[in-house]
Amino acid sequence: MAIPVIGLFVYPNINPFHFSIPHIIFNIKIDDKLLFDLKIFSIDGQPVKTDQSIMIIPDGGIELMKESDLIIIPGWDDFNRKPEQLLIQELNWAYQTGIRIVGLCYGTYALAYAGLLDHKKAATHWMAEQDFSERFPQVHLDRDALYVEDQRVVTSAGTGAALDCCLYLVREIYNAQIANKVSRVMVIPPHREGGQAQFIEQPVAKSSQDAQINLLLDFLRKNLALQHNIEDLAERVNMTRRTFTRHFKKATGMTLVNWLNTERIRLSCELLETTNLSIEKITELSGFNNTVSFRKNFREKYGTSPQAWRKSFGITSNNTQPYLT
Repeated sequence: MAIPVIGLFVYPNINPFHFSIPHIIFNIKIDDKLLFDLKIFSIDGQPVKTDQSIMIIPDGGIELMKESDLIIIPGWDDFNRKPEQLLIQELNWAYQTGIRIVGLCYGTYALAYAGLLDHKKAATHWMAEQDFSERFPQVHLDRDALYVEDQRVVTSAGTGAALDCCLYLVREIYNAQIANKVSRVMVIPPHREGGQAQFIEQPVAKSSQDAQINLLLDFLRKNLALQHNIEDLAERVNMTRRTFTRHFKKATGMTLVNWLNTERIRLSCELLETTNLSIEKITELSGFNNTVSFRKNFREKYGTSPQAWRKSFGITSNNTQPYLT
């Protein structure tokens, strides 16, 4: 079976880091097999110079979009610059034919200029949110999301969030097991909780209390099956309840309850996709009180049941790529 084809667009003055993230993720081999067929393309197929005077030699021109299963616009060099009319036309053609379109970081601007985000949810770097909202009031900008998908158009926040977004795409195309393998190769977490809010004012935890919270998060991830309450956790890190609540929200962008629920749902997805454990056992290992609560939370998150999720993404699913078995 042919592996998915990824079309990665390059343009003059592209930021090398914006280019390198999807280039690395979609070039990774698992068990000595490529997951994707990555095609780099420019408007005319000619080499382009990055903003650091590095030359990128593409595989071809814009015609490669027609061979792609997914198209990525990695960043954008100038908020005031509209994409070439040819690129706008081809992006709209690709979207209408069912191809998934991705804008990483400021690449959201290119998709918005092309009209692909009209009346859809989108994300971009928090530093551009005011400018973006003024230029594109018809787009529903999520100011906190690390990445958003709405009707086959995927957008991400800053350059770091592009990694989260690309891992999300690997998981969507394959499954959690493959995405986790890719994350281990990259030495990054398969999923980050919280949104951009945790990075805007204080990207790096500077106090010893924040460092304690980070250690606590590792403990909680390893003990999701246990029940936790704020008082016990606050005592564990030698804080008052009020101080603990404040520092936890600052470190994660979420309340303790929401963070635990998100991590438990994430773990349950992994267990559904990679094991044959019963729903009752997954409920127990994920830390939910009972299967009714588990099913309710799962449906609220994904709009489907755990059984349906396993049928779609589990190790015995027809959607699992035989190429990787």
